[in-house]
Amino acid sequence: MPPSKSQAPAGRPSPGARQQRGRTGLWTWLGLFALALLWLVPLGTRALITPDEGRYATLSLGMLHSGDWITPRLNGLLYFEKPPLQYWGGALAMAVLGVSDFSARLWSGLAGLLTLGLVGHTAHRLWGERTGRIALLTGAGTTWLVLNSHFLSLDAGLCAALTLALCGFLLGQQAQAEGRTRSGWMLAAWAGLALAVLSKGLVGLLIPGAVLVLHSLWRLDFRIWRAMRWGPGLLLFALITVPWFWAVSARNPDFAWFFFVHEHFDRYLKPDHNRSGPVWYFLPFLLLGFLPWTGSLPWLVRARRSDFARSFLVVWAVFVLIFFSISSSKLPSYILPMFPALVLLLAPAIEQASPRALARHLLLPALVWLGGAVAWLLADRLVGQDSDPAVARHLLQGIGLASVLFLGASALAWYWLRRGRQDWAVGVVAIAHCAGVLIGLQAHNGYGLQKSSAELVRAVPQALDPAVPVYAVQSYDQTLPFYLRRPVTLVDYRDEFSFGQQREPGRWIPSLPEFVARWQAEPQGVAYLEGDTFQTLTRLGLQARVAARDGRRVLLVKP
Repeated sequence: MPPSKSQAPAGRPSPGARQQRGRTGLWTWLGLFALALLWLVPLGTRALITPDEGRYATLSLGMLHSGDWITPRLNGLLYFEKPPLQYWGGALAMAVLGVSDFSARLWSGLAGLLTLGLVGHTAHRLWGERTGRIALLTGAGTTWLVLNSHFLSLDAGLCAALTLALCGFLLGQQAQAEGRTRSGWMLAAWAGLALAVLSKGLVGLLIPGAVLVLHSLWRLDFRIWRAMRWGPGLLLFALITVPWFWAVSARNPDFAWFFFVHEHFDRYLKPDHNRSGPVWYFLPFLLLGFLPWTGSLPWLVRARRSDFARSFLVVWAVFVLIFFSISSSKLPSYILPMFPALVLLLAPAIEQASPRALARHLLLPALVWLGGAVAWLLADRLVGQDSDPAVARHLLQGIGLASVLFLGASALAWYWLRRGRQDWAVGVVAIAHCAGVLIGLQAHNGYGLQKSSAELVRAVPQALDPAVPVYAVQSYDQTLPFYLRRPVTLVDYRDEFSFGQQREPGRWIPSLPEFVARWQAEPQGVAYLEGDTFQTLTRLGLQARVAARDGRRVLLVKP
């Protein structure tokens, strides 16, 4: 008997089911678009700050202006501390969108979105559509992923590349377990390794390689090594990495020693970069950075050794934490690559948790944000004499607004949890926390301007004239060349420029007397100084007037 018009043939969804699926898909895409807007729009609303943001924006701008995409230059001087993937991404964004704070940070923002997409897709493939949705949302609400995706540094790009490798290994292993030996995901893992090397050097190989070895030894299972697709994988890795390393070494014979020895082994083993810290240095950043999910960390160590994906994620996260904890060079963002693994571990745990357990879990972030609300209410008492009251109050007001937003979202989440709507509860908490962190970042811009030259440069229009030389005397602000849109001439200042200054001595002025002589000979000039340098120059006979100053910096021009 043929099916009636109201019935669908066997094996096919009914028209109503197709319509419902279409509506679900539409809302999913609209939600992803809204998340992308929330994620990307704030990138250009704050001034770049020194040192990292200014440094990497200036490197990208230098590549764009010079047209040399092989040899990195910082403020016009050779700079071989890191590979060029971040610089290429920034320069390409500036070429397409124009030079701005937004285009300078766009690479980090897109890298963060790529990380979220990879985490969501991988959880979907491993554990189902609902778990994938939870993973995407929890990642979007994780403090350390949000912050580092909205700050210009190398770590968001490195994290995205390593997440590609991590997800490629997991999905490649799944394909092998299902009898498919030629998974494209294993080649994606090789591409992730290559991009990680182009992002930050050998650490892009060391972390995944060490995790593969340690995990195989722990489980006494080496089958993943047979699924690695060594031939095409190594070829793909070489095609991505070798051209730049070959070209930059051919043009700069000193590159290999400086990059591989000084910037890798010396940096890791020696405390010469003033970035040391105790072995527990990263623990506070882990606890704060995993908010609002910090209370769930004990759930994540329950992974059984027999479960490949979960045990691999545990080894990955633990190794990243230990590796950087014993390093002689520490910065808070170094442990960022462990957070995608934590999010992937968290997603199935949230899916399996009871509404009551999730409700208890929300108490910790609610208490943290409640502390922010109290700080806002006590703003007049908390603002000290050593800070700008208006700037401090603006920050506390932003934190207060973010606190009200999150506490309201928490109340809504508890309401939904009581009715068994866990997905809605997780989503509202994640988005509210993401928005709260971004509001706090924006409110911090007053302090950020104190570590940026954006307003200082705008106060002296003469500095923006390409015909007027600009000098940085015994000090240097990493954002200065970016906001000037051109390099400055360093005077009696070395720091990370020593390598380039030794090889191109004509690009800087090594002493104050030489600078004074050149200043007197030039018809115009602008000089950036800090501290007591102005008094020293005055004693040497420098003729100049103060064009702009703030609490610690001065811009001089010729009278």
